[in-house]
Formats: sequence, structure tokens, C-alpha cells
Amino acid sequence: MLTKAPRGTRDILPAETGMWQFFEEKVREVSRLFGYSEIRTPIFEHTELFLRGVGEVTDIVSKEMYTFTDRGQRSLTLRPEGTASVARAYLEHKMQGEAQPVKLYYVGPMFRYDRPQAGRYRQFHQYGVEVFGASDPTVDAEVIALPLSFFRSLGLKDFTLHINSVGCPKCRGEYRQQLQASLKEIVGELCKDCAERYDKNPMRILDCKNEQCQELTKDVPAQLELLCEECADHFAAVREALDALGESYIVNPRLVRGLDYYTKTAFEIMSSELGAQSTICGGGRYDHLLSTIGGPDVPGIGFAMGIERVLLAMEAAGVQPRADRGTDVFVATAGVAAAEALKVTLALRQAQVAADKDYLGRSLKAQLKYANRLGVRYLVILGAEEMQNGQATLRDMQTGEQETVTLAALTERVVALVREAK
Repeated sequence: MLTKAPRGTRDILPAETGMWQFFEEKVREVSRLFGYSEIRTPIFEHTELFLRGVGEVTDIVSKEMYTFTDRGQRSLTLRPEGTASVARAYLEHKMQGEAQPVKLYYVGPMFRYDRPQAGRYRQFHQYGVEVFGASDPTVDAEVIALPLSFFRSLGLKDFTLHINSVGCPKCRGEYRQQLQASLKEIVGELCKDCAERYDKNPMRILDCKNEQCQELTKDVPAQLELLCEECADHFAAVREALDALGESYIVNPRLVRGLDYYTKTAFEIMSSELGAQSTICGGGRYDHLLSTIGGPDVPGIGFAMGIERVLLAMEAAGVQPRADRGTDVFVATAGVAAAEALKVTLALRQAQVAADKDYLGRSLKAQLKYANRLGVRYLVILGAEEMQNGQATLRDMQTGEQETVTLAALTERVVALVREAK
């Protein structure tokens, strides 16, 4: 156990971090273009925040949270999602007093006790955005357009946008009654989870992936048929804005989000690269979340995507981001003191060149072999005789060409070559 990561967690090794760094660079680039600022919240919160914000009858709260009691006998929970934490931060730091809307994004680890599978871990990572203080339907369209633009910037192409309206407390009550009435005769045939949801959260039955449940519930009424005038007008305006942006979408009446705080717009983006578990982004509007956790009634909307799942989709689509260049130059020695090599290496690093040297006392032949394994482009060879003459040999590892350079001019010459190679 001492040499194995806990089940549902994984190490992200150097060979993989290039993809992660590429993803995170695009996150910051696209978020900035859309006017979002980064926020970083603690990885654990008071448990009550998720009980009230996410909802006690959700799967996350009832089955998946990592909750513990600290030494002060406080109940704390590793964050299972990002929205409740960002909403708490918005209230705590009185962001409602700032210019509205407040547009925030986050990247970080989340924690859920779930059965590990491809792209799903107990410690996983999300990129998400939240907008507080604007109820205009065009904000919904922007929040949907952002991940679509983001996925295109990553090089993904085969994805589909599904949208729906889950109504508001005013019209959802009537829908809940009609839905339960239509399910009453078949509730005994539903899976165990859906049978439990019948009384607590019947809308989640529509989201069940069990084929028998899907078949049994195919004719139940849709929320879209019972929207109040405000929700219907809002949904129509969102669609109009998406049409104006030229974004195609599917209106999916069975689309519901797994958290209690959603109202009106709900959406998911699905990738054909991932098979059955195809959702790579989900979000929607939550106009009453802040009041639920003790704040004023401030409208909000956002989305989150699982980074591991998006990276799987990129891999399946053959997306190859630029490779991390790593080390540019290796400083090898032959009969020269290690301190002299370190001096040259540090001078190159101070000039913003990624440089490294041998630290194991290898032979020159072994150093050259190690430099090849590092994939460096240039090799600096410090020989005893050359050093006496104030010179070094500079070799291009790709072409095999080499030249003699004075030590005084070495750094400047290497910097010029590395810049040219970029």
C-alpha cells in the first residue's frame, strides 16, 4: 500500500503533463477572451454548504461525498463540485458590491466516492465558469458558446450540444405532480435508484442510463410542455441567441442536471469519441442558489467539464498538441571540473535557456547517450584543452553539425540558435 496510489486516484506522469499544460494554457487563453477572471477556492468546505447548495437528495450528497470531522468537531467535506464553493466565495467577499455581472473561472481537483472507470476518478479535475448577477438569456448563450469555442481551440470537432429548460420553482411543482402521476403505475419496475428518486427527486428518473428505465419512461410528459410564461420566453430567447451565433443544437426534453440548484436553462455537450459515457461538459442556470446558502437572490449560470474526460476525447480524436520542448541544451564535460560545467549551465538558464548537465560523473560517451534520451537540440562540450583556450564545442544534435565558440560568446550564440529553432 505504501507504493500504490489509493483506488480511484492516479499520478500524472511527466510523459502526460504536456497534454495537461496544453489544456490549461487554452483554459486561460479562452477564459480571458470571454472576460473571465480566475478564482481559487479551498479543496474542502463546511459540509452544510453542499447539503444546502447541491441538495441532500442528489447522488453526490447521499452517496459520493468525502466527509470527515476535524479536530474541532466540525464536519468538513472535500469539494465534490466547484459551483457551491465559488458561490460561497462570491457572498463571503461581497462581490455583489462589484460591477455586475461577476465572471469567474476555476481549474482544480474535485472528489467523489464513485466506481472508478475510464476518465472517472475519485480525485478528478474540472474546468468551470460561473457568472453571477445577470439573468439575460444572452448570458446563457455566451456560457454555452464558451465551451464550444474552447473545444474547437483544442482541436475537437465531433461534439453535439443538447439543451433543455428545467423550469423554475413556480412551474416545476406542477410538473413534478404530473411526472409522479405518470410514473405511479410503473415505479415498481424501475431500477432501485429510480424507485428512490420517485418521492425525493422524480426529475432525475429522466436522466437514468438504465435501458429498461428509459423504455418505461419514454412517454412521460416533458417539462417543456409545462413551462410558465417566464421560463418559456427565456428558453425561446436562449435558442434565438444560439441561432444568431450559428450554433447547432438538439432540444432534449429528457436532459436534466444532477444537482438541485438548476433552474431554466440546462445543457450538455457530448462527444462522439467517448461512446456511451459521452458527456464532456454540462451546466445551466441556477437563479436561487445564492439565496439557498444564505445570500440574496442573485441570478447565476455556469458549466463544468471533467478534464480527464476531455483529454480522453482529445486522445481518441488524434489531437496532438505541441510537445513540451523540455531541455534545450545539455552541457557535457571531458576532463573538466563539474563546477565549471555548472557555471556554464547557470549562465544559460539566466538567459532563459532550459539547460542541464551531468551530475553522476558519467563518461563523455555516456553523457552524449543521456543527452539523446533527454531529446535536447543542442550540446555544449567542455573539453580540458578547449577550456584552456577559452573555447567550447557547440553541436546541433539534429543535423550533427558543430562549431567552436569562445566561452565569452557561448551564451549569446546558444540563445540565438534556440530562438531560431522555436
